[in-house]
Amino acid sequence: MEIRKLNTLRGIAAIIVFLTHFSDITNWLDGALGGGSGAYGVMLFFLLSGFLMAYLYLDREFTKANIKAYFLARAGRVLPLYLVIVFCSCLLSLADNNSLYNIPDFNTLLGHLFFIYGESVLWSIPPEIQFYFIFIIFWAFAKRRAGYIYLSVFAVMIFLFFTNFPRISGDINGVPYNVFNVLRSLPFFFVGVIFGMHYKSLKIPEYLRKHWFILALCLIPLMYPGLSPVTSEAKRKMWLSYEVLLVMSSVFFCIVFLVPNNNILLANKFGDFIGKISYSLYLLHMPVIAKVNQFDLSIELKLLMSFVLTIVVAYISFRYFERPVAKLIRSIVANNSGLQDSSKAVTSA
Repeated sequence: MEIRKLNTLRGIAAIIVFLTHFSDITNWLDGALGGGSGAYGVMLFFLLSGFLMAYLYLDREFTKANIKAYFLARAGRVLPLYLVIVFCSCLLSLADNNSLYNIPDFNTLLGHLFFIYGESVLWSIPPEIQFYFIFIIFWAFAKRRAGYIYLSVFAVMIFLFFTNFPRISGDINGVPYNVFNVLRSLPFFFVGVIFGMHYKSLKIPEYLRKHWFILALCLIPLMYPGLSPVTSEAKRKMWLSYEVLLVMSSVFFCIVFLVPNNNILLANKFGDFIGKISYSLYLLHMPVIAKVNQFDLSIELKLLMSFVLTIVVAYISFRYFERPVAKLIRSIVANNSGLQDSSKAVTSA
């Protein structure tokens, strides 16, 4: 069953990150959309990731063939573009060119390749990869011990709360690592998994399924530090605030469970397009914005040029690199397991 509106939701997440970084780099609107607010877009990505993994895989048999197909499909979606960007960033940095991201030496490169450290927007990929391994534990419990999934989620979230999200980072023989990034992301992944577990079985009364629930998306800008009416520190703690987790989970629940699947604002060709290129858009928008900002242009023209060029670059990446590689890997999955990877039928995970 296709959940088409998730394409648009992923596109919205990428655009949130784009606008935040544009605001930070150019001081657009006096930085009102910046201040780390792109975190809310990344939170949506993690909620989506946990949701889709649970939705796609937890009702499959926990077999070696299915696990292999799972890892091939997940790795094929995330790793190729990430690795290309990491290696290109390292080569450019060694040549004193900061056109991409700063990976200036072999140790920093290893931190990225071992998925324990990430520069700039690349920080979110190591948690995503580590989630894939954590999910295997949930999958093993799903058929006969599903209660252990809830127990594990609650135990970890209580531990993180009382330990104030341990800031574990440093280096091992010069190779940087940052466990804190993973720990602070776990609650969003966990909530997504729980929602995904119940999407097929939870029966929402028809009188509750209304198009106006899309207005829940308006709660996200209300959490921006520069716009929020909240006066507590929750608006600046972001990742470390369970109040933020509650709001973001509520937004996600409204969009996924309460907004009808045929909502024209979420189920449309433009949303499909932005959703498909969202991963490239997310990874490549920062260098584009930085380059455009060097020109002597009005802020409005910089915004338009940055967005259009980012879309073009992201589309080229998706059309001529990501999609062909993903197609190749899906064929390997199908040949080795006899199963078609159903992630394509739902949305790009």
